[in-house]
Amino acid sequence: MTAPPVTVAPDVTLAQATRLMAETAVGSLLVVADGTLRGIVTDRDLALRGLGEGLPPDSRIDAVMSPRVVTLDAGDEVHEAYRTFRRTGVRRLPVLDDGRPVGVLTLDDLLLDVFRRLADLLGPVAWSVLREPPGPP
Repeated sequence: MTAPPVTVAPDVTLAQATRLMAETAVGSLLVVADGTLRGIVTDRDLALRGLGEGLPPDSRIDAVMSPRVVTLDAGDEVHEAYRTFRRTGVRRLPVLDDGRPVGVLTLDDLLLDVFRRLADLLGPVAWSVLREPPGPP
C-alpha cells in the first residue's frame, strides 16, 4: 500500500486537488476532515464530474468526491483485500487504523504481490532446471 495516503480537506478546490495529484503522482486523494475519512476523489472524478460537468476550477472537491468509500482495516490479511476488490469492483481501497486513514491499497499493489509470490514459487524451480545436467540429445 501507499503510506501515508495523500489527503485533502473537503474545501480544497478542484484546481488544488489536480495540482496535488500531479505533484505526488497519485490517481486518488482521500478527503479527510478532523482525521476522519469523508470520501475519495479520483482523477476520473475530476475529469468526469468536474471538468465534464462544467464545474469551475475553484469548486470544492467535495462536489465531485465519492462519499461512500469501501475500506480495509489495517489489521486485515491480504486475502481480505483480494476478496474486497473482487466483490466491489473498486480499484483503490483506503486502509484505516482505528478509523483513521493510514494508506491506500490499489489493484496495482496486489498485482505486484502476485508477481512477487509467483517469483518466490518459480525461483527454486528455475534454479533446479538450470542445475540439471543436459539430457541425451
